[in-house]
Amino acid sequence: MRNYKAFVKYSKAGPRYTSYPTAVEFNTDFKYTEYLEILKQQNRSLSLYFHLPFCRSACYFCGCNVIYTAKEESKERYLNYILRELDILSSIVNTKREVVQMHFGGGTPTFFSAKQLEKLILKIKSIFENFTLDAEISCEIDPRFLNEEQADVLTKYGFNRISFGVQDFYEKVQKEIHRIQPFDLTKNALKLVRDRGIKSVNMDLIYGLPYQTLESFTQTLEKILILNPDRLAIFNYAHVPWLKKNMRKFDENTLPSPDIKLQILEFCEKFLSQNGYKMIGMDHFAKEEDELFKALENGTLHRNFQGYTTKGGADLIGIGLTSIGEGKKHYAQNFKDMLSYEKAIDDGRLPFERGVKLTFDDELRKYVIMNLMANFRLDIKKVEEEFNIKFKEYFKEDLKALKEYEDFLNISENDIKVNETGVLLIRNIAMCFDAYMKNISEEKKVFSKTV
Repeated sequence: MRNYKAFVKYSKAGPRYTSYPTAVEFNTDFKYTEYLEILKQQNRSLSLYFHLPFCRSACYFCGCNVIYTAKEESKERYLNYILRELDILSSIVNTKREVVQMHFGGGTPTFFSAKQLEKLILKIKSIFENFTLDAEISCEIDPRFLNEEQADVLTKYGFNRISFGVQDFYEKVQKEIHRIQPFDLTKNALKLVRDRGIKSVNMDLIYGLPYQTLESFTQTLEKILILNPDRLAIFNYAHVPWLKKNMRKFDENTLPSPDIKLQILEFCEKFLSQNGYKMIGMDHFAKEEDELFKALENGTLHRNFQGYTTKGGADLIGIGLTSIGEGKKHYAQNFKDMLSYEKAIDDGRLPFERGVKLTFDDELRKYVIMNLMANFRLDIKKVEEEFNIKFKEYFKEDLKALKEYEDFLNISENDIKVNETGVLLIRNIAMCFDAYMKNISEEKKVFSKTV
C-alpha cells in the first residue's frame, strides 16, 4: 500500500494540458486578420467542435462555460447565430476537405430539441460534405435530457460516439452537487442509444466531490460495470471557486483530502483493469479492444480539447460561444460573452476574440508535453530528428526540474518513460517542460490542484 500522505507535497496548481500553451496564455496580440489568413491556407483534414452552452440548472461542480436558461427563445436565437457563423466560415475555409471528427459539447447539447439538433446537423452537412466513412462523430449527453426523438436524430445522421455525464451514483453526493440522476435513469438513456446501434459509449465520472469516500466511489464503479460502457473518463474535480461561483456552494471541509483522492484514483486503475479496462492517458480508461488502447500501445494517441483521440493531425475549428480551435501553429478562441459573440456575427465576422501563434519553442514543448500526457512516454531521438535539436542540451534546466520526480520515471538516452506510480503525477511531470509555468507564482489561483 502506498503512503499517499507523502504524495500531498506534490499537490500544486497546474494545467490539465488540453493545450500547450494553455488558454491562460491566449491573448489579443494574435489578430483577426492573421487568423483569417491561417484559415484560408489550411489544407489538412478537419475536426469540428460545436459548443452548445445551455443548461436548465446549475451543477455545482461544473467548470464549463454554461448559460442557464429555461427560455426556448434563447436556444432558438443561439442556434440561428451558429448557422450564420457557419455561413461566414464557409466563405473563408476550404470546406471540401475531409472531416474526420465532429463533436457537440456543452452545456447540454440534448437540451436542444430533436428538431433543433436536426436543423444544425443538416446545415453542417450542407457545408462540409466530405465526412470520411470512419469519421468520429460524437455528442455529450446529460442522461436527464435525452428522448427517443433526439436519439433517432443523432443516429440518423451518423453520430457513432456518445459521452454520458454520470459523475457519481451516491445519493448524498448527488444532492450536494445539485444533480439528482438515479441509476435507472442513466440505464434507460444508455438503452436508447444502444438500441439504435451506437457501439461506442463513454461515461464521465468525477472523484474529489463533496462527501466522496473510497467506499462510496467503489459502489459507483460497481454500478458502472453493470452499464458496461466502452470508455470511462474519471476526472479529478477541479475546485476553482475563485473562477466558478457555483463551486462556492460547497463546504470545503466536505471535500476528500488529496491522499484520499489518490487512493480513489489508484483503486479505479486496479479495479477497472481487473474488469477489462486499461488506463489510457490521464483520467481515461478503455476496453482493450478499443482503438484508444491500440493507439496507446503503438504510441499514436493524441490529446486535444475533445480529450484523447486517434484523429491526430487534423485542423480543429471551434464553432459557437467560447469554442477553441487548434492548428499546427495556433490556437484560436471565440468570444465568451453572448453580446460580443452576436455582434461579431452581425458585423459579418467570425466571433474570434483571442488566441496565440506558436513559436518554435511552443511547438517543441507542445510535442513533448502532449506525448507525455497521452502516451506516458517520450521518444527522445524522434524529438531530436523532428526539431533538429539536442534534447538534453535544449532541456537542460527542465531535466533538472524533472529530478524531483526521478522515482516515477525511467530516463535513458533514447526515451523517457513514466512508471505506474508516476502516472498519478503526470501533470506535475509535464509541468517540468512548461516554459510559462516558471513565470506563474504558486499563489496565483489560475489552475486547479494536480492532486
